[in-house]
Amino acid sequence: MTTTTAEAETRQRLLRNVKKEVKQIMEEAVTRKFVHEDSSHIVSFCAAVEACVLHGLKRRAAGFLRSNKIAALFTKVGKSFPPAEELCRKAQELELVFESKRSQSISYSESNRKMSKVPNFSPQAVRHLWIHTALIEKVLDKIVLYLVENSSKFYEKEAILMDPVDGPILASLLVGPCALEYTKMKTADHFWTDPSADELVQRHRIHSGHCRQDSPTKRPALCIQKRHSSSSMDERPSPSPFARDYVESLHQNSRATLLFGKNNVLVQPRDDMEAIPGYLSLHQTADCMTLKWTPNQLMNGSMGDLDYERSVYWDYAMTIRLEEIVYLHCHQQVDCGGTVVLVSQDGIQRPPLRFPRGGHLLQFLSCLENGLLPHGQLDPPLWSQRGKGKVFPKLKKRCPQGSSDSVSDKEEEEATDYVFRIVFPNRQSEFGLAYCRHLSTVRTHLSGLVNHTIVEPDVPTDANGGLTTEVWQKFLEDCSTYEEKELLRLVYFGGVDPSLRKEVWPFLLGHYQFGMSEAERKEVDEQMRACYEQTMSEWLGCEAIVKQREKEQHAVAIAKCSSGASIDSTTQRIMHRDSTISNESSQSCSSGRQRDSRLQSDSSSSTQQELLDMYTLNLHRIDKDVQRCDRNYWYFTPANLEKLRNIMCSYIWQHLETGYVQGMCDLLAPLLVILDDEAMAFSCFTELMKRMNQNFPHGGAMDTHFANMRSLIQILDSELFELMHQNGDYTHFYFCYRWFLLDFKRELVYDDVFAVWEVIWAAKCVSSSHFVLFIALALVEIYRDIILENNMDFTDIIKFFNEMAEHHNIKQILTLARDLVCKVQTLIENK
Repeated sequence: MTTTTAEAETRQRLLRNVKKEVKQIMEEAVTRKFVHEDSSHIVSFCAAVEACVLHGLKRRAAGFLRSNKIAALFTKVGKSFPPAEELCRKAQELELVFESKRSQSISYSESNRKMSKVPNFSPQAVRHLWIHTALIEKVLDKIVLYLVENSSKFYEKEAILMDPVDGPILASLLVGPCALEYTKMKTADHFWTDPSADELVQRHRIHSGHCRQDSPTKRPALCIQKRHSSSSMDERPSPSPFARDYVESLHQNSRATLLFGKNNVLVQPRDDMEAIPGYLSLHQTADCMTLKWTPNQLMNGSMGDLDYERSVYWDYAMTIRLEEIVYLHCHQQVDCGGTVVLVSQDGIQRPPLRFPRGGHLLQFLSCLENGLLPHGQLDPPLWSQRGKGKVFPKLKKRCPQGSSDSVSDKEEEEATDYVFRIVFPNRQSEFGLAYCRHLSTVRTHLSGLVNHTIVEPDVPTDANGGLTTEVWQKFLEDCSTYEEKELLRLVYFGGVDPSLRKEVWPFLLGHYQFGMSEAERKEVDEQMRACYEQTMSEWLGCEAIVKQREKEQHAVAIAKCSSGASIDSTTQRIMHRDSTISNESSQSCSSGRQRDSRLQSDSSSSTQQELLDMYTLNLHRIDKDVQRCDRNYWYFTPANLEKLRNIMCSYIWQHLETGYVQGMCDLLAPLLVILDDEAMAFSCFTELMKRMNQNFPHGGAMDTHFANMRSLIQILDSELFELMHQNGDYTHFYFCYRWFLLDFKRELVYDDVFAVWEVIWAAKCVSSSHFVLFIALALVEIYRDIILENNMDFTDIIKFFNEMAEHHNIKQILTLARDLVCKVQTLIENK
């Protein structure tokens, strides 16, 4: 018996691993619009599938002398299954190529030409080459299905593919990944450039001692801000793998408006080299204007094969924020279309931009001037001339001091060199107004998010140990031993001892009041249990009517299909009888409830029918969600899932106007796990929903959460806010929706959910009734450096947090959340 159970657990574990990897791949396909054939998710998927295929494989099927058991198995299958035969041919060709690559690696110069045809697979992908090739060729699902259907030939009886349930499930799971189109549009180092969330976190831990880039608004080695004189050149990172995305960003897109673009603008990056041509573009976003210059070698892909050469050209690329520029020195020369030198606020000159002939310099200045409006302007401004548009201002040339040459007898010469100043007339006043607005926001808006009294973790005693058994026993014996605030302070800073949660949670949720005697608590329990049993009897009676109605309507439908006769009158009689039964049921279950009185007083059959239909709809939704609620968690056996359903049906019966919304089962499940009592869990869930109900679509709390998150990050971490604003502006914080809806239940494992929830409940009286905001802020801040370093946009951040679900360090997050609350309290206190 024990052996059978262990084998079943092994099969389930293998199947769960495949499900997890399939989910990751399908999410990546949806969020990123592509999946690379050698991504980390594909490698993990191939490893999980290979483990299933090899599980319980007969030695005879794998070959006694073959080291590659998958190759031996697929070769045998190929003898009787044509798709596998074609796969074997392709996989064997790839193996020969890789073997040739290894043998040629000694002679680099000779093999360098040949390796261009070799796929850029990682060592991990090569290890699972046969499974990987079957996936890319879209035959993996067919081969596995063939193995399932002929499993007795290849597998022992305990194998997952021999199982009549798990085997077909495994084959069906592979259909989705095999239907996707996989891309090769990445460089060989894409494991570094497009990593999973786990990989990003590991890298950050390894390199946390190194300094991060100064600017959060650029990907490494792409948007390089040059700050050097023409006689020196800063060292820059190696070329970025996001070259294609960068080149696309130079054109008109949803994030920025292209004001000006001109190719073959010359720049001399260093004194010891010739000027090189490149593409000059002027971009405008909601916040700023940016000037970019990109060498032609990066635009047309003619850099050559050497990484060093490629990195040099990336070094020469420039990105300049116009708000940093004060002066533009314009020089008009006979041999070219003119030169512009940009001078920043610190006096540093950027390399000259030499325009080709054809009036492109004037066109550039005109676009720049239009882009600066209405907040900025050029000084002196360009002149408008009828028939020509914008022209250079008519200024006199300065005569050298002491010169006695007269210009009265000849036309005054027009200036060919200009110095334009970028002026923002209201910059100082805008700064002052912004500062005042900042203080006003802190005073008026954020002050409502926290309690104004700062509670210390070590006054009067150290609370980091939490609510212990000793403290709780003393409180139960004598309620005057500890005040309610002190108990909540202990919970807030240290949590509740796991053995006490079943006793303490009803107090935290409001089922009991602190200070109640044992007799008073028993009285509350009796009243609550009677209410729950009465509610159960009411909705069970209604459910019986619903099931009977569905049974009869099903019979009528079958009869209609078999006879083909019209039975509208029969259907009407059934509907009328349902209404009569409904009315009788409501009268027999009278308990003074509003719904019952409505059913009794309203004799309209249509109203009663509407109520029955409404409850039927909710019943179906509940049944669907209950069956899939945390099926892998040990507590949810069929008997406990039935308890979950009973509680949810009872709650919805009392709140039928609101109805059931997906996610409510997620909020009830942890309560039932801890309390393990239907009536108690029903009461505590009712108390919990008084706060959580407004987060669902019928409430308005979610928009308030998003607005508060925006204000908190804007004030506490302006650098991160700026990144979010520039990368597609996801300061709407929609990626936090699931966090707020379920109090982070799906982001954490169950033990962490318990720890977070009890702190949220205690925080209401200790620090903030909006503590969920600070947990969400802490979640973002924990990974802020990773977000900044990888310049994440909205899609990136959703993918990152989806992959990080159930992998967070909750102690670290709660500590940071408490610190952030204290920081806001201090800001308000020192306003």
